[in-house]
Amino acid sequence: MKPRHKRFAMIAVGVTALGIATVLVLNAFQQNLVFFFTPTQVAANEAPRERSFRIGGIVEPGSVKRQPDGVTVHFVVTDTAKNVPVVYRGLLPDLFREGKGVVTQGRMTADGLFQASEVLAKHDENYMPPEAAHALKQAQAANPSATQTLVTDAPTGGKR
Repeated sequence: MKPRHKRFAMIAVGVTALGIATVLVLNAFQQNLVFFFTPTQVAANEAPRERSFRIGGIVEPGSVKRQPDGVTVHFVVTDTAKNVPVVYRGLLPDLFREGKGVVTQGRMTADGLFQASEVLAKHDENYMPPEAAHALKQAQAANPSATQTLVTDAPTGGKR
């Protein structure tokens, strides 16, 4: 084999390996990608039915119902415009409370219930995930008859 052919073969092998690595990385990224949706978007069927996603908002006061088994909890996440019923089986974060911000990850069931696999509560009195704060402000702007303002201009950890 001539040196020129060897170089061409090495370049072809390198480009092929780079292509395969790119496909594997993009495939792994696509499988682990989790999008955030508000209850209003979920009610409008903008959220995927076949994959996991996150939903964020406020835990509606009076909606938390614990089952006798001690680990199953039913509650409602709201953005003041629409509500999404959630069921979670596991231990809730210590900061999980009614009327406080929450982000849950899971899937929608066929009967319209959000089956959460993970529940994240806000970590202090002033912080709310920027996506959730923005979504709640938009929902309140669309529904000015809401009786209580749930989102203020709270610090967002330096992000805006």
